[in-house]
Amino acid sequence: MEKEYGKSKPFGARGEHLVVIQIALVALYFFTPVWPDLRGGELWRQFAILRWGGLVIGILAGAALGIGGSLTIRRYLTPLPYPVENNKLVNSGVYALVRHPLYSSQLLAAAGWAVFSLSLSHLLVTALALAFFNYKASKEEAWLTERHPEYRDYAAKVGKFAPGLGKLKK
Repeated sequence: MEKEYGKSKPFGARGEHLVVIQIALVALYFFTPVWPDLRGGELWRQFAILRWGGLVIGILAGAALGIGGSLTIRRYLTPLPYPVENNKLVNSGVYALVRHPLYSSQLLAAAGWAVFSLSLSHLLVTALALAFFNYKASKEEAWLTERHPEYRDYAAKVGKFAPGLGKLKK
């Protein structure tokens, strides 16, 4: 099995297409217009504290997970869902809270903006991103389980994107 990880693989075999889709989703999010545009309206003013709270929580929690996750796995960090050669299973730091903190960070930041802007269009793109990250994470987890059989035990204890949620059933 070790030699299989060292071999050169054709495009897509390590999830390159998933990175392309992820980039397209980020672009879609940024270029999606706010709909409905409620700026200046009564709801905009009434929900000011909720909007700002959602944005601050989304950005701060997202930054904490993203920075914490990146620093914890810095030696193994790759945009591809396929594990890098000679990686080790990381289950400390923010990885003790969630299995995919880098995906969670993007989802939290996106949800924060959707709440702040009261944008249903951005909420829909965020839901689409959640479905995509769930799929990408399942591919990554299959490869991680192949490489690290103990991953199943870890996944049974730690939530996928949020603490306690999405634990793998034993």
